[in-house]
Amino acid sequence: MKAAALFPSKLACCLGLAMGAFALAPQAWAQAPVAPVPASSNMDGELFYQLLLGELQVRGGDPGAGYSLVLDAARRTLNPQLFRRAVEIALQARSGDAALSAANAWADANKDSSEALRYKLQILLALNRVADTAPVLRQLVAQGKPDTRDELILSIPPTLQRVNDKPAAALAVREALRDELANGPHASAAWVAVGRMELAAGRLADALEAARRAQTASVRSRAAAALALDLMEEASQREGAEALVKRYLGASRDGDRLVELAYGRVLLESQRSADALKVLNALSETSDAPADTWLLLGTLHARDNRDALASTALERYLQTTEGGGDAAARGRVQAFLLLAQLAEKRRDFAAATAWLDRIDNPQEVFAVQMRRASMLARQGQLDAARELLQKAPERLPADARTKLLAEAQLLRDHKRFDLAYELYAKAVAMYPDDPDLVYEQAMVAEKAGRFDDMERLLRGLMSRLPDYHHAYNALGYSLAERKSRLPEAKALIEQALARAPDDAYIQDSLGWVEFRMGNIDAALRILQGAFAQRPDAEIAAHLGEVLWVAGQRERALQVWREGLLLNNENETLTDTLRRLQAQP
Repeated sequence: MKAAALFPSKLACCLGLAMGAFALAPQAWAQAPVAPVPASSNMDGELFYQLLLGELQVRGGDPGAGYSLVLDAARRTLNPQLFRRAVEIALQARSGDAALSAANAWADANKDSSEALRYKLQILLALNRVADTAPVLRQLVAQGKPDTRDELILSIPPTLQRVNDKPAAALAVREALRDELANGPHASAAWVAVGRMELAAGRLADALEAARRAQTASVRSRAAAALALDLMEEASQREGAEALVKRYLGASRDGDRLVELAYGRVLLESQRSADALKVLNALSETSDAPADTWLLLGTLHARDNRDALASTALERYLQTTEGGGDAAARGRVQAFLLLAQLAEKRRDFAAATAWLDRIDNPQEVFAVQMRRASMLARQGQLDAARELLQKAPERLPADARTKLLAEAQLLRDHKRFDLAYELYAKAVAMYPDDPDLVYEQAMVAEKAGRFDDMERLLRGLMSRLPDYHHAYNALGYSLAERKSRLPEAKALIEQALARAPDDAYIQDSLGWVEFRMGNIDAALRILQGAFAQRPDAEIAAHLGEVLWVAGQRERALQVWREGLLLNNENETLTDTLRRLQAQP
């Protein structure tokens, strides 16, 4: 049996490791085909006719009688094919208990049969008897060869990923691996498996403790580092998890480029742009940097408006992955779309079109259409752009939602806020359980001057989803911007920051409300920290204004110049410079 490593979701792609599980031939309760009577040297005539009668009973609509005859023959001959066939007949008849009985008989008769145990495991899972899987898992692990046992252990969490009772599954895995957890050569893999189960069960502190124990058992365990990377996405465990990742990277003699890349990706997705840039820049200077390093760098530079650097990185990625086949196809599409966006931004529509023309994947037709619509709108053809989006084909159910959002974004970009508000209202009516749509509708309401509507929508989000920090921050910032109910605005922003302490934009909001309340020193301290963490044109606008009012005008002009380099079209920054009559 070939086992596989665990790294689920995006880390699987980033670390280049396969997902796997304890393989089992039949799908639970699937229609099993009628198998021929197996050839056997010890099969006499009586047994042959017994099996033939059993198969005829199954074909004739009496699977119970056929099952009994086949299982009896299996017990008499200890033939694995007959045990397997008895299991299949029971599954065909939708009888889980009968299938389990046959699998139990098979495992008892063939003590060393991992195939029998795999059947038994999957039947138990289908019957939702999670607690009973522990001894089966323990036997499967014990049967594994020492040199592949770690892989076998790491394949347990993906095998149990669809179990509904996650805490029970975590307990079963702890019980199954109790011998391995007590130190020994497989302790690290065992603790990673336990950590994965605890993470799935939502017990984050226990998952982090398991990751620590896994790394203690083997500091160079990539599986432990991958678990820590997943835990970094949980704010409550981020600091401790990141320490494990750094310890692993420090212990790697020549570095682990794939884990470094995954670390950079997690930092990027956590909005820690400065940290992500540091990691990815260092990785790009190594001789064996993975190709995706350049794609991530290009994405980061584009997001932070370093357009020239973004183009250089993306074109390097395309050169590196030329002829890369299907493995690089998705990344290349992303690079083409980003390069088209950068060309469009500088109003080089011919170059943008040329990049889009290089995308020949029919599955990306919609993404290309959205980019073409954006170009039309930039050239003053907003109605044509909307029509192009509306006529775009819908290959997947989610495409209807994406089309609405793309059209609404076009309207926002071109200051048609009332129309955008109506479109978001339509989207909310279609997808009432999507909080992000309500949030976007509230943001458009503010742009349209519909402040009561904005507050109503955001208050509704807070009531429905108390941990949705964007709502607290948006309302607090809006009140601060309008110099209205400032103590309440500060309280709202502090609630947002408590839920997302590393978010530089929320720190910016807090600095801005402190400024509005006249607390210049506090505002400077907070805004300087936010700008250092995430260089952004809007944060630069706020920091520069506080410096300007504080009398540090040269420093203010310097910050504004940096902001203009990041994004010379940012409305907050350009409005600030116009209002203060500043010439950076």
